[in-house]
Parts: sequence; C-alpha cells; structure tokens
Amino acid sequence: MNKDQVKGKVKEVEGKTKEVAGKVTGNKEMEAGGAIKKNAGKEQAQVGDDRQVAKKHK
Repeated sequence: MNKDQVKGKVKEVEGKTKEVAGKVTGNKEMEAGGAIKKNAGKEQAQVGDDRQVAKKHK
C-alpha cells in the first residue's frame, strides 16, 4: 500500500462521515462538502492503486 491509497481512504471515510452528518442535521452545505471530500478521496485512492499496478509492471 502506498501513501496515496492510505490518504485517499482516510479522506473517503472523513467525507462519508461529514456527508451523513449533514443529512442527519439537515445541513445541505455540510452534506455537499462531505460528498466532494468523499469523491476526492476515492480519486486519490485510485491514483494510488494505479501507481501500485504500474510499479508491479516495471
């Protein structure tokens, strides 16, 4: 596992938590911010996955 994979997963979890908290409290801004952070985390984790695959194929 590389640092992009780890950081991406952490961002994803933080974003999901924020998104759910926004839904529960009815705060649309918090919900949207959480969704954005969650998706950014997924993208960062994917970059890490791609790097891991590229490293194996060298």
